[in-house]
Amino acid sequence: MRLSSRVAPLLALRPSLLAALLASLMLAACANAPVARVSPVDRDEVAARMRADVENLASDERAGRRPGTAGARATFPWIEKRMIEIGLVSGTDDPGSSWRVPVDLLATEAETSQLTLGQGRARVVVPESDAAVFTPRRRALAIGGPGTGAPVVFVGYGDGSVLGEALAGAVAVMLADPGRDTARREALFAQNVTAVLTVVPDRDALEAVRRREERLKLILASDEQDHLAAFITDKAFAEVIGARRWQRLHADAEAGAASFDPFELNLAVSIDAASDRREFQSQNILGRLPGTDPDAGAVLMLAHWDHLGECGAPSDIDRICNGAVDNASGVAMLLELARRLKQGPPLARDVYFLATSAEEAGLLGVRAFVRAPPIPLDQFVAAFNLDMMALAPAGSPVGLIGRGRDPALDAVITAAVAKSGRSMGDQALADSFLPRQDGWVLLQAGVPTVLMSSTYGSRDLLDPFLATRYHQTSDEAAGVEYGGAVDDLLLHEAVIRQVADPARYPRRVAPRP
Repeated sequence: MRLSSRVAPLLALRPSLLAALLASLMLAACANAPVARVSPVDRDEVAARMRADVENLASDERAGRRPGTAGARATFPWIEKRMIEIGLVSGTDDPGSSWRVPVDLLATEAETSQLTLGQGRARVVVPESDAAVFTPRRRALAIGGPGTGAPVVFVGYGDGSVLGEALAGAVAVMLADPGRDTARREALFAQNVTAVLTVVPDRDALEAVRRREERLKLILASDEQDHLAAFITDKAFAEVIGARRWQRLHADAEAGAASFDPFELNLAVSIDAASDRREFQSQNILGRLPGTDPDAGAVLMLAHWDHLGECGAPSDIDRICNGAVDNASGVAMLLELARRLKQGPPLARDVYFLATSAEEAGLLGVRAFVRAPPIPLDQFVAAFNLDMMALAPAGSPVGLIGRGRDPALDAVITAAVAKSGRSMGDQALADSFLPRQDGWVLLQAGVPTVLMSSTYGSRDLLDPFLATRYHQTSDEAAGVEYGGAVDDLLLHEAVIRQVADPARYPRRVAPRP
């Protein structure tokens, strides 16, 4: 072999210098080598795959995917199968439950209730038109008043905190104060009261309470609390203790407001309630795309698979809320993102793909995930929630829920949006959805989390959907728009590839105490 005139002089160099020079040439060659590129985008093919998944998840056969139903139970293996087909591995690190993470739930629905009040020997069973009682237990009973050892304490518009432990075992009576009632009631229960009786202004207010409290409720089984909450109209309460006396108590409470000094009422109270109660297990589904650097942290993608089940009126021909946009579209995008990331160049960081249960019931699935994550939460450098992802046409502005919480993540996203030729949407609209989606729980747990979607970029687009299809039987697969969804998918792919690269998105180091 004949050496070129440019290479031959290298042989005259000392071995050490020659080795160094050859290494330098090799590095330069690597630097000039073409970088592995993401597979070309056929928008029609991407949309077709997402459409197929949406149509499957939002089919009548799944009956609205409400946790605890046959339709939901059939959804677990389907998502699991799709993740396996894509080439993900289990994200649970649990040989006994390789893809599914149990979410223990408790379903309760009010059945019967009775409120009895009295002074002296007289007792009055308050009619249902003026009173209601609710408990998550199968049966709960509280008795208070003279001779019972459980005082009945009037706290006015306060929360009884001035009494501290002295309130334990009492029946607390409070005046309704919309916007503060839930927090005040929780504060009273935290002081171990036996029950809370709330005096509401009228029957309309009581009916609003009924609509809220009588519907089927889901909670995490670990969050169950033995609460007994009663409600009575102002008029009915006044008839028991006397109109003039009640006027004086009302006036004193209004004058003292939150600093009102609670005192014991000479009032006998019996509060009784029962509910239909069912404990069952739902599932989060968790897959993982392994990275090349397992010590570099991880990225989390998530979308809730559940919806409302049968939510139409009993007289409706179609009662199924199929949840196509909300949130079959999010799960479809989760799966398509997993497929494209798997088929593209390797990522340094692990990427987890989480399909959560019971989002509609109060973000319960992601709450369970946060309490028992597969890796410490501080190992997640960023999380991306996918919820209602297929509503806008192509080229629509991007709504960014969670903007302003992490400047580094915001910078990556806004740069990617600009590079794509799109614009940022209505930030006030996006901000209004912050606590209403799974990402809120992760943010509260310290994980930088966003939801970026053209769905939340414009009120002109979103408001009609909320008014006519959101949580209704009309949210069906035929109404899904894939133009903006493909835009958003490609935006996520670009952002995740950068965030999954420690060289381009360094891991934050927590300050030492």
